[in-house]
Amino acid sequence: MPSPLPHQLDRTITIHATPDIVFGFLTNTDRWASWWGEGSTIDARPGGAVRIVYPGGTEALGEIVEVSAPTRIVFTYGYAEGSPIPPGASTVIIDLEPDSRGTRLHLTHAFAEAATRDQHVQGWRYQLALFSNVVTDAANGSVAELVDEWFAAWADPDAARRQQVLERIAVPTVQFRDRYSNTDGLDDLIPHIAAAQKFMPGIRLTRSGTPRHCQGTVLADWVMRAPDGQDRGRGTNVFTVGSDGRIHSVVGFTTTV
Repeated sequence: MPSPLPHQLDRTITIHATPDIVFGFLTNTDRWASWWGEGSTIDARPGGAVRIVYPGGTEALGEIVEVSAPTRIVFTYGYAEGSPIPPGASTVIIDLEPDSRGTRLHLTHAFAEAATRDQHVQGWRYQLALFSNVVTDAANGSVAELVDEWFAAWADPDAARRQQVLERIAVPTVQFRDRYSNTDGLDDLIPHIAAAQKFMPGIRLTRSGTPRHCQGTVLADWVMRAPDGQDRGRGTNVFTVGSDGRIHSVVGFTTTV
């Protein structure tokens, strides 16, 4: 028997956050509204109501069909005004699975008409991009503190304490690259930092301004200061932060000396 909704829109993305965090943005009303818009609500239980309020006031309505935490949610979808599809006339399925980078999200939106499906392709491309940013912003809400700990570890003269901090904030395989560095793993990085302290005693990098974060990549400006308090350079580090909240790689760029 043919499906009553034979025309499917499929999209798969990777999000740098764990499935339990991602799933919360599909089931909690406040988090649901954070990526759809103010006034959007969801009652995440079978038969529960779904309401989406788009910028400009357009409303989409639906009903929860299935919820399986933290891997799947299914709901119907249509517009309150009845056009281009009325409430209940299409079905959205969102599946989550663990991925080495965090979560693999697969969306299927099934429609009765191909033309209606095609009208929603770019909308979902945009909405899921917004979704992934909102999720990873929440998952990495402490990136400023993470960056500060990284810079502080480089200046800490206590070798045991420095290693303890780096083991907590970075993965064992962390990579570091700049004009004077090409290290792979903490076992390579830690003696490199000791050498930097030996040849540049008292030099300290300090974060300048608020880090800029986008889906697990963080840009952090820094100032290099000598023991006398004078600036000796400025630059930017590019951090890659994993779904585990730890630093996986860093690339440093010096902009002024």
